[in-house]
Amino acid sequence: MRVNRISRARSRATVGLSVAALTVGAAAAAGPATAQATTSSRAASAAAADCSSAYKIEQKLDSGTTWRMCWHYESEAGLVLEDISYQPKGEAAPIKILTSAKLAQIHVPYDSGDAEYDDLTGAGFGQGLMEMAPGECPGGTIKTVKVPDAWDPQHPSVKGLCTTTRSRGHAYRMQGDTANKVWQTQGKDLLVYTVNQTGWYEYITEWRFQDDGTIHMNVGATGSLSPGDYDAGDGRGWPLGKGAKAYATSHSHNVFWRLNFGLDGSTKSKVEQYDSKVSAPTSRDQGPTAKTTRTKVTKELAGDAKNMRWWRVVSNTGKNADNHARSYEFVPGPTTKYPGRSFTKHDIYFTQYKKCEQFASNNLRNCGSGAGKSVDKWVDGQTLSHPVAWVNVGFHHIARDEDQQPMPVHWQGFSIAPRDVTAMNPLTPPGLADQNGRPEN
Repeated sequence: MRVNRISRARSRATVGLSVAALTVGAAAAAGPATAQATTSSRAASAAAADCSSAYKIEQKLDSGTTWRMCWHYESEAGLVLEDISYQPKGEAAPIKILTSAKLAQIHVPYDSGDAEYDDLTGAGFGQGLMEMAPGECPGGTIKTVKVPDAWDPQHPSVKGLCTTTRSRGHAYRMQGDTANKVWQTQGKDLLVYTVNQTGWYEYITEWRFQDDGTIHMNVGATGSLSPGDYDAGDGRGWPLGKGAKAYATSHSHNVFWRLNFGLDGSTKSKVEQYDSKVSAPTSRDQGPTAKTTRTKVTKELAGDAKNMRWWRVVSNTGKNADNHARSYEFVPGPTTKYPGRSFTKHDIYFTQYKKCEQFASNNLRNCGSGAGKSVDKWVDGQTLSHPVAWVNVGFHHIARDEDQQPMPVHWQGFSIAPRDVTAMNPLTPPGLADQNGRPEN
């Protein structure tokens, strides 16, 4: 059950907005740009980034690394980040990474089979942007967001986007050749986040940008357990409160992200998959061996995570100072894969870019007759020249006494890490700058 004190009053407006979105095939965007409704004979126009000062995020961290990006806000997806680049010290120009990055769905099926939600495109996620108090954005700035199709049209502006910095502990530590020398530094991150209420849940959508070029995408679920769900007496829930009378229904949160890469300013990237296989020793004197195989992903892919498997997106145009192609590697977080729907059966998808393909399920855009409404339907053998990545991270929520009241944040997400983006660790101190590659004798 997804109704609470706030959303109950908004439910009628939400239904109207969903119908309107299906009719025009486009969602309005606020902030720097607005996506205009179009006729059914042409695709919805995308929001164009306006990097005026109000919609530009630029942060130079203590290490000398600078992150730059634009932002806008959409009626279903919420916060969208665009033109993301990072410039570590020593690089003459910003290194472009992503053309756009956003949530692509939060799919919530209940174990009982009685309820199933697409929170972004069916439950008012975007309109549920919450106002933040200064204490929720320590040391940072809270930006005002104009919410498109706001439930309260007289008050569409919400102080709801936090940008701040936060220490993360050791970025590295290395004992030198002599006992009295330690190389170490403390890392720092840029954080960009919003809070959106959907029913009884409040989702913290966090983007964390490290000073070494790593990007973390996380969603944290908090708020309350719905009191209307204390009805799982069929073994599909967990008893909460006194005795064993009220059972909170178990359910899943399947979160999807959509990443449109633009490495070195070009959308023409390559995708590669790596698999390592460990074999038993062939003799008494030899230990186990491992062999890593690269597979070029030239066609659209529905990928499944396996032990010692990973993917990267490789630039077609840019190389680092060592003449190695720049790339970003996917680093998965913990996940519980939900097998109940076709689009949740895989961990990652690579599809050829198509403007109308915006949401991993219940896609509201008009992609034409027979195109399908979920990401699995779009993997149909097209050649990958402009790859878009869709990452699925699941969490099976079996409630516990500690989830009340309020519910502690439970996080799910993943990272993309630079692989050969710079010739050395971008945080290398000057005293070690000459130690690149094999030492010369």
